[in-house]
Amino acid sequence: MAGKTLKLVEIATRRRVAISMAAVTLVLFGLIALQDLKVNLLPDLSYPTLTVRTEYRGAAPEEIETLLTRPVEEAVGVVKNVRTVKSVSRAGQSDVILEFAWGTDMDRAGLEVREKLEVLQLPVEAGRPLLLRFNPATDPIMRFGLVSGEEAGLTDESALKILRRYADEELKKRLEPVEGVAAVKISGGLEDEVQIEIDQRKMAQLNLPLDLLIARLAAENVNVSAGRLEEGTQRYLVRTINQFASVEAFGALIVAPGNGRPIYLRDIANVRSGYSEREAIIRMNGREAVEVAIYKEGDANTVSVAMGVRERIAAFTDELPPGMQMENVDDQSEFIDRAISEVVSAAVIGGVLAVLVIFGFLRNLRFTAAIALSIPVSIIATFFLMGQAGISLNIMSLGGIALATGLLVDNGIVVLENISRYRASGEGRVAAAVKGASEVGGAVIASTLTTIAVFLPLAFVEGVAGQLFRDQALTVT
Repeated sequence: MAGKTLKLVEIATRRRVAISMAAVTLVLFGLIALQDLKVNLLPDLSYPTLTVRTEYRGAAPEEIETLLTRPVEEAVGVVKNVRTVKSVSRAGQSDVILEFAWGTDMDRAGLEVREKLEVLQLPVEAGRPLLLRFNPATDPIMRFGLVSGEEAGLTDESALKILRRYADEELKKRLEPVEGVAAVKISGGLEDEVQIEIDQRKMAQLNLPLDLLIARLAAENVNVSAGRLEEGTQRYLVRTINQFASVEAFGALIVAPGNGRPIYLRDIANVRSGYSEREAIIRMNGREAVEVAIYKEGDANTVSVAMGVRERIAAFTDELPPGMQMENVDDQSEFIDRAISEVVSAAVIGGVLAVLVIFGFLRNLRFTAAIALSIPVSIIATFFLMGQAGISLNIMSLGGIALATGLLVDNGIVVLENISRYRASGEGRVAAAVKGASEVGGAVIASTLTTIAVFLPLAFVEGVAGQLFRDQALTVT
């Protein structure tokens, strides 16, 4: 070990230009990789669970368990790597929760579960089974509240309708094209709906079944492709459009020919404009509002996406209708920026204090500068390796960098102190560097390998702990 260490030190001291160029190259690669590194609060966490959700409106929990839950459990319980199967049967809904072994390829597992569900025979009235996958990264990165000010002069109901309509028709269209945005979901407010209240007595008098009315509504309210039309070198796409444009159009629908006079929908039902059943009520500072939630793409940078959304909102804030206000409720990027800034500032302060302590003990500006220069070079070079390993900038990886910086300074102090001892005894610069570094090289390498032996196994731990500490372990290594 001592001979190999001596040879390595001799190469580094005799080929200083080559070593310097290699260091500069690593710094350049690190700076380039830093621009592409994702910035997140924590490493990517994924739980090996899948949930099969099936809805059957109007069914009691006992029926749900018999008709939906048990057949689904029997079908998907044989999928490879399934460890446990849990189920919850409630009125109108069945949830079958599959827990897989850690390390399972969840994309492949999802395909296998879908294959089992495709051949499963369920009641016709039941909805199609949905496959849900829990992932903390699928939570919205930003939430905004759209509220109507008192100066708008609107009633609560009309204001909530206008807010919801504006969010669906304007905000969603403007925010979805932002790079990295996967979806914009609107909740709260009052969603427009055409309500048809059937007069059962009139239906019975005219001998009209409800199925006929449903079929007529579905047949008349269509927007489907009708193929294409070719004329010479021109090609046209044809669509069949016959959608209801107003409440009056619904009422003018002919349900049946009748005896000499057609029967219109308005004759047997009360058709009016209303709003759909509310599933959520959003309040901001005591006032009802509409929530706009921003979801990012899986591999997108949270901070960059949030910045793009804020810029887009700032561009059309002045175009909001009078009395309408858009307020920020939650922004993950702000918390990420604060957390990462605190870690970075702590690392910088620690590095500066370490350099000052080194100077206080060595009393040599040149030796202190050597250690001070090695800190940013090693950190920036680490960014390149992080990019190759798919590690993002988060509090765990930055914590690993800060920890590794301390170890680097420790090793540097040991080596430079020994070189300083040889210089004090009259050795030349090159000879002192070779003898001093080679003498303690074995101890420094052993110390470094000991650190690697402690941290590297954390990268192979299963479960959430392994996913959480993997970035830190690899960064320190």
